[in-house]
Formats: sequence, C-alpha cells, structure tokens
Amino acid sequence: MSLLSVPDMSCGHCKASVEAALAPLPGVQAVVVDVVTRQVQITGPATVPTLIAALASIGFPALTVSHPVDN
Repeated sequence: MSLLSVPDMSCGHCKASVEAALAPLPGVQAVVVDVVTRQVQITGPATVPTLIAALASIGFPALTVSHPVDN
C-alpha cells in the first residue's frame, strides 16, 4: 500500500481526475481518494515513483506520506 499527499486536490473533479490517472496503471489494484485530507491510498505493487509521475502528468504534484507500520 502507498499513501500519497496531494496538496492541490480540493474538489470532486480533482478526485475524479486523480482516480482516472491512477486506476489504469499496472500494479494498481485499488485507489481511495480523500479530498478532505488531500491523501490518496493506493493498493497494489505499483511503485511510488510511477504513481507520483502519473499525478504530476495531470498537474497534481504528490508526496509520499510517512506513517507507522502496522504490526
């Protein structure tokens, strides 16, 4: 699972654009977008650089969110 921060995402249209950019990528199994927190959770083996590049290509710079590992 990857968790990305997308600071410029602010509306339903942004959410739809982010989902459309990420969902068809190889290795993406699921995309969950939270506009309120401006975070995107991606499930699957897609690499973070691939995800970030796809978002940058549609005008949404993204950063990896650090979070504790669940045990």
